[in-house]
Amino acid sequence: MFKFADKYRGKYDSSITVAQKYYRSISGYNDELLWAAAWLYQASNNKYYLNYLAKNGDSMGGTGWAMTEFGWDVKYAGVQTLVAKFLMQGKAGHHAPVFEKYRQKAEYFMCSLIGKGSRNIQRTPGGLIYRQRWNNMQFVTSASFLATVYSDYLTSYRGSLKCAAGNVAPSELLSFAKSQVDYLLGDNPRATSYMVGYGNNYPRQVHHRGSSIVSIKVNPKFVACRQGYATWYTRKASDPNVLTGALVGGPDAYDNFADERDNYEQTEPATYNNAPLLGILARLAGGHGGYNQLLPVVSPAPNPVIAKLKPAPKPKWTPTPASSSSPITINQKMTTSWNHKGKTYYRYSTVVTNKSYKTVKALKLSISKLYGPIWGLTKSGNSYGFPEWLNTLPAGKSLEFVYIHAASPADVSVSSYNLA
Repeated sequence: MFKFADKYRGKYDSSITVAQKYYRSISGYNDELLWAAAWLYQASNNKYYLNYLAKNGDSMGGTGWAMTEFGWDVKYAGVQTLVAKFLMQGKAGHHAPVFEKYRQKAEYFMCSLIGKGSRNIQRTPGGLIYRQRWNNMQFVTSASFLATVYSDYLTSYRGSLKCAAGNVAPSELLSFAKSQVDYLLGDNPRATSYMVGYGNNYPRQVHHRGSSIVSIKVNPKFVACRQGYATWYTRKASDPNVLTGALVGGPDAYDNFADERDNYEQTEPATYNNAPLLGILARLAGGHGGYNQLLPVVSPAPNPVIAKLKPAPKPKWTPTPASSSSPITINQKMTTSWNHKGKTYYRYSTVVTNKSYKTVKALKLSISKLYGPIWGLTKSGNSYGFPEWLNTLPAGKSLEFVYIHAASPADVSVSSYNLA
């Protein structure tokens, strides 16, 4: 698909002209081609895409555009952030001078968010970044997500943000993102949560057909499209169906907000509002664990070509010794490896399966010879138990956890469990 898009360049709304009324491509296609190349390199480690970013960075605007917004149409800030990561990972090679220009533009964007750049993003009196009246929240969450990611990149790199106002610690970017999330969840002059269903004071008249028309479970009478608009759209009552979790467009430049269904600029929800927010919330929930975002997670591709990629060999499962009478089996496999600063790291996937006909509760695992981070389990004292989102393991079901270290597989065994 990338090869097709690069060969037959053009804007999608030149073909789908009706989209120009709603989602017109203002920025063109160059940012999307660079965006695609960056993610394809991230996913495949194929040098073709790294070279593409270097070769086309100047001509396609990746190294030239100094941005103060990031969204579904204009993706340059995202490209610049991701390429800056490649540079910090030491993957740029002889492309380092070009990638450094990407990084400078990424930092221009970050500095503008926190008010320490040469051209800063506007904020409301209450502190929310402001780009436009119609669904401003999309720019808030997407920009805050990039700030969250870049904060971790810099922390992993042990670097700082270079702004016109001076050097800035990475933690300030994370604090900025938190301030934006706090605002949209209710810490603002109106004490309004812009996430539907969250808190006590949230939008009750969301510009959303499914939310504003009575449920068929309450009234099975058929509602035609025109009738839905004529009868339900103009109602001043609260929505009969709460669109829990939806993030609406939000306030204007002065923190004002009118909770009215026909005020689509402020009360319309969108998936591109929510999607970046989930990433920020996940990071904030993780606390200050010192996540190394620069640790490479893929091994180098053997061939820098686009076509005829060979399928990866199937990894071998390594059963962990267990009692023959145990209803719980443990299997480990090495899923990938890579070399970083002369050291070989391995990623192991471990699957724990309940082979019994009953439900496993209070599972405790003993793990020794583990020399790196582990995900998917909760540590309790000297043992490991179910992750926070799992309380039991039903009959025939499995759970998976992963860990990374520069050694052979860790020793994993079952310490205790209950069957119910």
